[in-house]
Amino acid sequence: MHIGFITPEYPHKALPGAGGLGTSIKNLAHELVQQGVEVSVFVIGLDRSESFVEDQIQFHFIQKFKVPGITWFVTRKYYQNRINKIVGSNSIDLLEAPDWTGITAFMKFKVPLIIRCNGSDAYFCKLEGRKQKWKNFWFEKNALKNADEVIAASSFTGRLTKEIFELKKEIITLYNGVDISKFKPATPSFESKENSILYFGTVIRKKGVLELAKAYSIFKENNPDAILKIIGKDTVDIFENRSTLELFYSLVTPANHKSIEYLDHISYSEISKEISKAKVIVLPSFAEAFPMTWLEAMAMEKALVTSNIGWANEMMIDGETGFMIDPKDHQDFAKKMTFLFKDDDLRNNFGENARKRVVSNFSSEITTSKNIEYYQSLISK
Repeated sequence: MHIGFITPEYPHKALPGAGGLGTSIKNLAHELVQQGVEVSVFVIGLDRSESFVEDQIQFHFIQKFKVPGITWFVTRKYYQNRINKIVGSNSIDLLEAPDWTGITAFMKFKVPLIIRCNGSDAYFCKLEGRKQKWKNFWFEKNALKNADEVIAASSFTGRLTKEIFELKKEIITLYNGVDISKFKPATPSFESKENSILYFGTVIRKKGVLELAKAYSIFKENNPDAILKIIGKDTVDIFENRSTLELFYSLVTPANHKSIEYLDHISYSEISKEISKAKVIVLPSFAEAFPMTWLEAMAMEKALVTSNIGWANEMMIDGETGFMIDPKDHQDFAKKMTFLFKDDDLRNNFGENARKRVVSNFSSEITTSKNIEYYQSLISK
């Protein structure tokens, strides 16, 4: 069996930074190879084209072309033709692509195409209550309707996607997985000396960082020695057209600014070290599908305070793996952060439960086996 992934991003030293989408594809691709499946990865939209093999995965970087007025059409047809040629010469059985901005819209392939819903632009606009560009909706709807199969990273994402685009297709849920051998509890010799709360992920409104600013100011009233560490790329806020990080600081009580440490980027390999150092992980997002950051923290036996929206109920168990709170309830969010920050036993208990849940349900080995069963069922048809 040979599976091809079409993606606009992928965590690789030769490429620009990637987010949760690229990470989820990388995790699945590597585990598929470990389980005997051939994998090709097509990274589109780059400034160059090249092909090579690395870690037993066949990579194809595909360049984007610009033709004023018809770039979207010319480029997509070029992607289609280039991918179809490689599909034929490498005997690829299935292709898979994400739903984000409908990157496979108006493309036709020689083998079945699966769209995996990790959150389309329309999906995130719906969750955030903002207007979507008509072009993005048009592309996403076309890609989803013309795909042979549609799957989703969470049942919530599948249901909402089906509603937004009025799809008739059945959408199967196949959860993202995390490598529990890489993301694991710190060894007993590791002693954290940080009284820290950690947020990691893109610094953007939809991730709840502006709500975190307000909750942190309340939290600091009872925890003056605590620090907040933020790791992630800053973005321009979609509503105020200025740095989201600047907005964040403007919402924090000025006296607490010195207790905040911001790192715009660290290597993927360093993330686990930062998670290990933190006492409590805070992830108050408004818009996710099935976030890798949450899985990684849970796998490392960390107690979380998260949002309670949609997908969260499929990953977390409130009062068992952490606390799930409405991000807009700043008082309650701060109170739950304090509970975990001050209570070692509660924090450790939640952390142990979190890892057990990931090991039992969301380890890469388990989720990849389910993906293989699904791929085989399609090929057999």
